[in-house]
Amino acid sequence: MPARARTDRNEATRTSILDAAERLFAEHGVHEVSNRQVAEAAGQGNTAVVGYHFGSKHDLVRAIVRRHSEDIERSREQMLARIEGSDDLRDWLACLVRPTFDHLGAPGTPTWYARFGAQVMSDPALRAIIVDEHLGSPGLMRILDGLHACLPSLPPAVFRERGDIARSLLVDVPAERERAVAEGTPTARATWADAATGLVDVLVGVWLAPVTATDQEHA
Repeated sequence: MPARARTDRNEATRTSILDAAERLFAEHGVHEVSNRQVAEAAGQGNTAVVGYHFGSKHDLVRAIVRRHSEDIERSREQMLARIEGSDDLRDWLACLVRPTFDHLGAPGTPTWYARFGAQVMSDPALRAIIVDEHLGSPGLMRILDGLHACLPSLPPAVFRERGDIARSLLVDVPAERERAVAEGTPTARATWADAATGLVDVLVGVWLAPVTATDQEHA
């Protein structure tokens, strides 16, 4: 077989494995799905093919994250370039939300990545992969700096708390919408773009909510 044809076949095999693994992991959880099941869903007769192309299951999860994160981060960098120096909280939150929602809205229905992400984030052993690939990106670091600049009086502990709340919403809201779209059930917003607007509204409320002093802080 010519080298180019062999390369193309290997790439097609890798893509079919990634597609199958993403769907199965999204539906059932990463640890509930075997390499054999992934290979069969990808139309591969050799059940060792998953390990051959991707190594460990952690490596396979990272490959799935990476093939989405590159597009999301590229879109985020473009948005960040347009709002450089903004003091509007909504601008920074839009950069946080819209790149992922735009990415999910692009391929058509159904998509699996939001539910896959929710499964991975629920597993402490796998969460670090998404943290490395998404949450540790330069774009996210710039957004954190922008949020700090817009909220200079927010106590550090409250900032961290609201960051945790925001992260949960960023994982759960798209996963639930993606599930509803795939199942054909009604959604609160007609499009992913509209859903992003709704989540930005919610996050503005989260970050600007009043801070109530606790007994511990009074002590």
